Amino acid sequence: MAYDLEEQEKLDALRAWWARYGMLVAIVVAVAVLAWGGWTGWQAYRGHVSRQAMGYFEALEDATRLGGADGAARIKAAAGTLRQDYPNTGYAARGVLVAAQALQAQNDLQGAREQLEWLAAQPKQPALRPVAKLRLAGLLLDQKQYDAALAQLQDPPPAFAALFADRRGDILAAQGKVQEARAAWQSAIDGLGTANALTPVVRLKLDALSGA
Repeated sequence: MAYDLEEQEKLDALRAWWARYGMLVAIVVAVAVLAWGGWTGWQAYRGHVSRQAMGYFEALEDATRLGGADGAARIKAAAGTLRQDYPNTGYAARGVLVAAQALQAQNDLQGAREQLEWLAAQPKQPALRPVAKLRLAGLLLDQKQYDAALAQLQDPPPAFAALFADRRGDILAAQGKVQEARAAWQSAIDGLGTANALTPVVRLKLDALSGA
């Protein structure tokens, strides 16, 4: 009897606990199940998007090997799809850089500029955005749009500070601003360090400027 009474007391206590907390437990379990299902669905969706973006990136790479007007049209079409439909993927940023390089090689400077301007304006692409700014500044330098080129080199991330300084020196030298160009190149040398392979190149430019 004592054993039955003890068991009954445990059952009563369990019923009381469930009456008090059962609904909360059910809600927590339901939320957990929904969260897991949502996360799984999101991962599946991301994988699907990534595979689609990869397909357009590969199509873009194939187009770069075609050359000519047909190749340029295909490059722009693939890059346009990546920019519009998959802007936050790594394939979009990389695709734009590939497209810009290919279009510039075909002397389609306006097409290359459009690609680089898009990436340079994408804050969600922090890894490759500075690369686009650096290349865009070089393209604008070639077009003698010096102020626009310098505008791309504002507030560089630390890893790109020396490279931005080097490009800024190129632009300032083209403008005939000798002292400012010298200061920019010296800043680039200081930032690159003696072991960097680019340092001798910048030093040659600085020496040539000093001898001018």
